[in-house]
Amino acid sequence: MSGYWPSRWPGEDAGASRLQAPWPVAGSPAGLGIKPGQQFEVVSREAMATTMVVLRDPGEAYVLHHTMGMDTISWVEQIDPETLEPLRRSVDLAAGPMWPGGMAVHANGSLYVVFGRYAHRLAPDTSVIASRELPRNRPYNSFVILPDGHIATKDFAGERPLRDPNVENPPNSELVILEPNGLEIVARLTLPEASIARISADGNDIYIVGEESLMRVRWDGTLTLDTAFDGRYRTMPGQTYGWDPVLTGGAAWFLDNGDGGTNYVGTLRGGGVSEAPLHLVRVDLAEGAVSLTEICGLPMGLVVNPPVIDPQRRIAVGYDSSNGVLAAFSFDEAGNTTPLWSREQNHACHPLLFAETGELFTNDHDATRFMDQFVILDITTGAEKLRADSGSPAQSVLFPAAGFGRDIYLSSFTTLSRLSLID
Repeated sequence: MSGYWPSRWPGEDAGASRLQAPWPVAGSPAGLGIKPGQQFEVVSREAMATTMVVLRDPGEAYVLHHTMGMDTISWVEQIDPETLEPLRRSVDLAAGPMWPGGMAVHANGSLYVVFGRYAHRLAPDTSVIASRELPRNRPYNSFVILPDGHIATKDFAGERPLRDPNVENPPNSELVILEPNGLEIVARLTLPEASIARISADGNDIYIVGEESLMRVRWDGTLTLDTAFDGRYRTMPGQTYGWDPVLTGGAAWFLDNGDGGTNYVGTLRGGGVSEAPLHLVRVDLAEGAVSLTEICGLPMGLVVNPPVIDPQRRIAVGYDSSNGVLAAFSFDEAGNTTPLWSREQNHACHPLLFAETGELFTNDHDATRFMDQFVILDITTGAEKLRADSGSPAQSVLFPAAGFGRDIYLSSFTTLSRLSLID
């Protein structure tokens, strides 16, 4: 958690390594602890273009929102953690070109937002402390906080709805480092590839999934690309680029065949364009060796988000949102995978793992009812433990967050929802 506020869920995916598992905090349960016949409650409110919820101190929950289009704004709400009603709201925050950005609570107690081509630092009362326009006229798809408190961010190089065709895009991406006080730019590094995925970090090593390779950059006051590290994963005809990497157990794990995300029409089902089957990709961080595991073997697969990895049980869970398949694999010390279970399910958002209890949050979009659902699974067996309507007509392709107790928040482009279990 170095660099982040010591809460249960201080930023997207719970931190820079994207483990997607809540941090242990005194007074919070280890997991959901779902029992047979478990009673629950779902509260939701219409909240257009909601990206994520993050937690600060007990009772302090914040939500990132934005408008849509080419010239957008974002804003932050502090909400009642149970009713979801707004308690206070920031001023409109300058943004620009749209792609979902990110928010986190820094170890210094401030909230940081990167959305569009701007970064902002906010006080806990949502007042603005500092703002910074970022170098490229592209959206910057979020950031990670490094152990020394610096902010690492990168421009989004993929296709996006409503992009101005008259604006020429660079053929690559650029990594940018901001100091946390006034958001001054202190380092920049042009990368050898374009990158669509969000970045991740393990200590001072920043990992970027490019269109062809996994790249590693070291931060030590300057940025240095590790040119000896060759994590080339795109090796077959019909295979397309990968998304956000999960860093654990000496490896980076992500999903490929990300092309087609602009085909989202309230669901990703049927939106794939990649002719090769979709893969769970594992890149060894010591040797750079790459292994590919097919999720379901079907063509025209699509994802826009990361897998979830349970290092304790040695289980990796991936999915194909276009073909509607969710699949788990066991893996050994060398990363060799064996199929564990598979199920038909329209999952698309970031997963969430309660590691101690083995409870896995996923979503399942019912297109006949236009309803996204909370689905809690046993990660070992794939057995369904709980299912509940979220209130969102759109399939979430965004972020869940663990709440302060036995609860989960879910964000979508239309709705903010909270599932809470009743003792």
